[in-house]
Amino acid sequence: MISPVYIQKMSSICSATEEPDYKELIPNPTLRRRMSRVVKMGVASGLECLAGYPTEDVEAIITATGLGCLADTEKFMNNLLDNNEQLLNPTAFIQSTFNTVGAQIALMCKNHSYNVTYAHRNFSFESALLDGILRISEGNKRVLVGAFDEITPTGYAIQNRLGLYRTYNAGEGSQFFLLSGQADADTIATVYAPYMFTGDEQATKQHLTSYLETFNLTETDICFIATANKGTPLLPHVKQCMYKELCGEYHTASAFALWHTAKTLSAQCGGKRYALVYNQWNKNHSFILLSFN
Repeated sequence: MISPVYIQKMSSICSATEEPDYKELIPNPTLRRRMSRVVKMGVASGLECLAGYPTEDVEAIITATGLGCLADTEKFMNNLLDNNEQLLNPTAFIQSTFNTVGAQIALMCKNHSYNVTYAHRNFSFESALLDGILRISEGNKRVLVGAFDEITPTGYAIQNRLGLYRTYNAGEGSQFFLLSGQADADTIATVYAPYMFTGDEQATKQHLTSYLETFNLTETDICFIATANKGTPLLPHVKQCMYKELCGEYHTASAFALWHTAKTLSAQCGGKRYALVYNQWNKNHSFILLSFN
């Protein structure tokens, strides 16, 4: 069993949170002006999460995104068509790559450690979180894990035609978490290795039982669930939160669910409590277990 890790700090920028003053987090006006909205969101939330901690203690920066920097991708493709594939400005192309946010955070912090981006659609954040937990289990002191996605007019039109917004409105956001292998006074919550599977909804209960048994738990140990499912409740006996009603539908919305759950339950008093994040997108499902003392 992979040992759990501890969330020491976290940050979020999305429709459910107040947007920060980007000038304070990204003081260089030239750099800030070249950033698209999603890059500014991702870099600002990542830097906010790192504030107050020595850069050398962060031994990995791991980011996740479902579709990457759509606005810059669209801008580059439009320039390609408008200029007949000639005399193209490379800035939009450079800023459109999936690893732009992680790279910008590393450059601004002068951090030369492990840096990787996962682009696995709705499993992106869970993959990044699992990598971060494994890095800490291998001896890393602190790891920064985050996720980001944006919605653009073109992206919305295409995904809406595919029927992806039938249940929830379109959303976007960026959430980052500073993870550590040691609990201290700053610890917000304990997070366990995520579990991902693909299959019909009928098999969800069986997978959940198997996942909880890994940690010697049962369904009765869970007191809160953040779920993307508006159908039959997975754990009808516990308090439910339909998190996509708050942040909207996007590929890495499970990062918002983790942030929201940790923020909500860490402020409550009580003994040992367990919470579950359940993410679902078509036939892809995932669980993330958290605990609070």
